[in-house]
Amino acid sequence: MSHADMYLLTLPKWGLSMTKGQVVGWLTEEGAEVRPGQELVEIETEKVLSAVEAITSGVLRRRVARAGDVVHVGGLLGVIATPSASDLQIDQYVADFQASYVPEKAEEEVAGPVLETVDVDGFRIRYLRRGEGAESTILIHGFGGDLNTWMFNHEALASGHSVFALDLPGHGSSSKQVGDGTLEGFAKVVEGFLDILGLTKAHLAGHSMGGAVAAIFARKHPERCLSLTLIASAGLGPEINGEYIRGFVSATRRNEIRPQLEKLFANPGLITRQMVDDTLKYKRLDGVEPALRTITAQFCPSDRQSVILREQISQLSMPVLVLWGSEDRILPASHALNLPQHVRTEILQGQGHMVHMEAASKVNTVIRSFWESR
Repeated sequence: MSHADMYLLTLPKWGLSMTKGQVVGWLTEEGAEVRPGQELVEIETEKVLSAVEAITSGVLRRRVARAGDVVHVGGLLGVIATPSASDLQIDQYVADFQASYVPEKAEEEVAGPVLETVDVDGFRIRYLRRGEGAESTILIHGFGGDLNTWMFNHEALASGHSVFALDLPGHGSSSKQVGDGTLEGFAKVVEGFLDILGLTKAHLAGHSMGGAVAAIFARKHPERCLSLTLIASAGLGPEINGEYIRGFVSATRRNEIRPQLEKLFANPGLITRQMVDDTLKYKRLDGVEPALRTITAQFCPSDRQSVILREQISQLSMPVLVLWGSEDRILPASHALNLPQHVRTEILQGQGHMVHMEAASKVNTVIRSFWESR
């Protein structure tokens, strides 16, 4: 039997700084048949609790890592194989891998994606690029987020594409000045970002507030937009969870920010202490609170969205995809209903506002299929 009949389940790299994760527990028993996209083992990283999924069909023949084990990126979690593979063959397969595997932290630095900054109309903009390809994609995060919210999507979408994730002004490590704080202003920054990078056209994908920014850009510059992907997007209805917005902006302590972050996920257990700490660290940076308050005053005054883009989206000529989690507690999934017939809509059951993190594999598959079918 060749190794083609067996598949190594290893720990993926979620985010640029990730080097290891701890096994929380297995979600599938040894001997069970598995299928692509099935969650097999739950892993806790510094950023978030997530699950490693199968990317092939077969039988989970061996659970190598145990609950509580710390595994480095690329380290072995388990083995999926055909039923005909013998235990001896699997033992040898595991032994061969372990004998040659070198943890990432012990390896010399290799060329890879790096964080960069550019000046766009006076704003310092941080971004991360992955992949190479004839077509480019711009990923735009939501209110209070940053480029790390795409940690489970960036690399998967970069196969055959050049994919750029950026921090909008007021967010992440970009300038904390936000100008007038309008969505139109952010769309202008996206335009300048493309200009500086020499990108005449790109796919745009935006989450939440970033979706509205992407839609405004597409409306103003349809000739530069290859496609538009809106994930739990703002701008498709007036309703928004104002309690979340206000709570996020005003939170200064762990016990204040955690309840707000829990509203972003259908499963609040995905939130780690590090995610809470990182959010507080961002919130405490000079200029962040005034920036968020300026954006809020423009984006959702009186707990209602000020910019509704449904009519404009109906007039767009490029392919449009709308993705939503059915359990979204920030922007209701009903905003994805009754869109124009040419808009492809997917509502993922049991997922929350951060659907691209909670159901990353499904979201990545849908987006890539959307790109290929346009």
